[in-house]
Amino acid sequence: MSLNEIGIRYDPKNIETKWYSFWLEKGYFSPKEGEDTYTIVIPPPNITSKLHLGHALNITLQDILIRFKRMQGYSVLWIPGEDHAGIATQTAVEKFLAAKGQHREDLGREKFVEIVWDWANTYRKTIKDQIMLIGASVDWSRERFTLDEGLSKAVRKVFVSLYKKGLIYKGKYIVNWCPRCKTVLSDEEVEYSEHDGKLYYIKYPFEGENGEIIIATTRPETMLGDTAVAVHPSDERYRAYIGKTVILPLIGRKLKIIGDVHVDPKFGTGALKVTPAHDPNDYLIGQRHNLEYVNIFNEDMTINENGGKYIGLDRYKAREMIVEDLEKEGYLVKIENIKHSVGHCYRCNTVIEPMLMDQWFVSMKPLAEKAIKAVENDEIKFYPERWKKVYLNWMYEIRDWCISRQLWWGHRIPVWYCQDCGHINVEENVEKCEKCGSTNIKQDEDVLDTWFSSALWPISTLGWPEITEDLKRFYPTNVLVTGFDIIFFWVARMIMMGYEFMDEKPFSDVYIHQLVRDKYGRKMSKSLGNGIDPVEVIEKYGADPMRFTLAILAAQGRDINLDVKYFEVYKKFANKIWNATRFVLMNLEDYEEVPLENLKLSDKWILSRTQKAIKRVTEALESYEFNIASREIYNFFWDELCDWYIESVKKRLRSEEKNLVQTVLVKVLDTSLRLLHPFMPFITEELWQKLPVKGESVMTVSWPEYNENFIDEVSERKFDTLMKIIKGIRNVRAEMNIPQTTKVEITIKGEISKEEEAYLHHLGNVSKIEYSAEKPAQSASAYVDEKMEVYVKLGELINIQSEIERLSKKVKKLEQDAEKFRKKLSNQKFLNGAPEEIIEEAREKLQNIENQITKISEIIENLR
Repeated sequence: MSLNEIGIRYDPKNIETKWYSFWLEKGYFSPKEGEDTYTIVIPPPNITSKLHLGHALNITLQDILIRFKRMQGYSVLWIPGEDHAGIATQTAVEKFLAAKGQHREDLGREKFVEIVWDWANTYRKTIKDQIMLIGASVDWSRERFTLDEGLSKAVRKVFVSLYKKGLIYKGKYIVNWCPRCKTVLSDEEVEYSEHDGKLYYIKYPFEGENGEIIIATTRPETMLGDTAVAVHPSDERYRAYIGKTVILPLIGRKLKIIGDVHVDPKFGTGALKVTPAHDPNDYLIGQRHNLEYVNIFNEDMTINENGGKYIGLDRYKAREMIVEDLEKEGYLVKIENIKHSVGHCYRCNTVIEPMLMDQWFVSMKPLAEKAIKAVENDEIKFYPERWKKVYLNWMYEIRDWCISRQLWWGHRIPVWYCQDCGHINVEENVEKCEKCGSTNIKQDEDVLDTWFSSALWPISTLGWPEITEDLKRFYPTNVLVTGFDIIFFWVARMIMMGYEFMDEKPFSDVYIHQLVRDKYGRKMSKSLGNGIDPVEVIEKYGADPMRFTLAILAAQGRDINLDVKYFEVYKKFANKIWNATRFVLMNLEDYEEVPLENLKLSDKWILSRTQKAIKRVTEALESYEFNIASREIYNFFWDELCDWYIESVKKRLRSEEKNLVQTVLVKVLDTSLRLLHPFMPFITEELWQKLPVKGESVMTVSWPEYNENFIDEVSERKFDTLMKIIKGIRNVRAEMNIPQTTKVEITIKGEISKEEEAYLHHLGNVSKIEYSAEKPAQSASAYVDEKMEVYVKLGELINIQSEIERLSKKVKKLEQDAEKFRKKLSNQKFLNGAPEEIIEEAREKLQNIENQITKISEIIENLR
């Protein structure tokens, strides 16, 4: 085989585009015929920007599973697609237009939506290109978008169905309002953070008598909407006040004092101002006591006509003026500095405002019942399992879901209001009023929450509401790979909708992948400037090293602290794979496959180790232990195949045993490239194509099957012992400053075979082996067990006295280092304050130092 068939150096740019195009042309990404199916639907990326490293991790882990299952013989389908991301996309486009001096209100709804479609198509192409760069083997012929006509039909059908079952309703309720995005947010879309704030103590005077009740509030501007004062009915301080009336300062409204168990007697003064239109808890109090609801805000958070002289002021400006007026008129008692949790819009970070508004809601508790039982009974399993409890805790306390959004981009709510008779028409499509027949109808202006359409993703992407062949064949899907942050937004809702409309789970497993952080453990963000662009990583290191890095760091239940130097480490691994394959190809002259007979010790060892690698990698992938699977194949390929087996057979490749060694090398390398393929698809395809094996592509050949017939525990033990002896000899050389190229003589107390002697001569660079029952003078121990001792004879190789002095100095320095760690680990302040991983790292370093001291001390004793 000519060396021209493989370049001297691994260059990912030369192979990645070539092989992705080849796979596409061959149609390998589409499912083949067969009853055993394996399906994944991709979590659709938002069309707001290009992909980040979290997306790269998510896509890589899915592709590993998909390629693994495809090679196992399943009919595999991986559906790609993108999410229209209502709020996020509309916000991004509005910012884009604002930079050009344009506003959506000036353009009008139709023109604005047209511009957003252009944006969507641009970013959909960008996202698709990036997914291809990563090497994802998704079926592009089935690519979907959450605003596709087919998916829109599914959304309309679900809305109408739930409405007619009484599970969708419209009503006034306290919702989270974002004044920047000018839309409602669900509870899950509000992000809370600690802020420095103030607690204002205000007098509310009694009507017709002296005295007052003092209220503490963080938002004095909302007092404009107060309609009662509440105290806990068992609070001795205020029990006698219940039923009395106070006067609302600055406004003059009469407020009843009521008793309600919701009031926390320990907060502030224990008396609560009740603003039913602007606080969710106050809203419930208002319902219980039949209070008036006074809305004081416009949608832009300026004070409306109910705010008296403060009308038109921004909420924060109104707060300033109200506090000033309270102080002037003697109502302000004091102001305290506090820290409190404040809700923000998850998209634009604006402080949200609770508002009483007419919105559309889904009644969730009836939908949640089957979705709860499915996870309780492990019909749907979470990996890692701890997320099961997180899911269930949220589901047990689930609240109704506000699904209407005051946006222009998204699925328009399928509700039409008759302008003549007032009838509400709820159908998938309406041309005239079903009650009076009038065509003077107007569709609801709002759109549905993005997550409403995303909740249907596993069924809508397969063609539902039509009962398509794909739906019958590939539903339910097998696994969902996603992040923890959308368990409530998305995972739970998909499970509920799957049971509601298919009467079956949408997937069997939910794998919650890691969060990719920077090397210091900080979340990657634009503000910190610590993000890593996967496209830049691919350009510098290649897609395969990036994929392998992410996989080997993906330990279940632990976030990834990523240092860019890791990509360099696994680029070296790719180089190792390339160079090892190149060496094998260089030595396949006159190759002829022969039966695996008359095997030598190293042959039996590597064939046995290959089977164990197959078993471990397969088991790890089946249980979503991506890091363990990666580590197993890494250690097997680099340490066992390259560093030991290939080194052990170099001389035999020039002997009469050449064909046997070639056959073993091809078999093991073929297996290794197959095991590596799901992790590193491009380099494995390039190299596998050069091997003298049958098949059109490594992607379509079978996954290696574990064969117990090749397991040889005796040969493994013998060769493992040889490796330990050789490592011991190399360590002695290193400790005694003897070059590794210098031949040494060894003495063995015990017995080994002539074949084993040959390995020691070749791999240990041993010139002479003697057998003796006594330990030789002037020697260093290389290996000891219950049956054998091996010593390196030092003799003329070193100056004994100089070495004793050098090693003694080294022990003294190590003792000083060890003492520093002992003091640190005996310091209670350090033990109580340091993170556990730092303490454990200190313990490991001390243990390593002490081991070195013991080892070097033994060498010194031997030399003496």
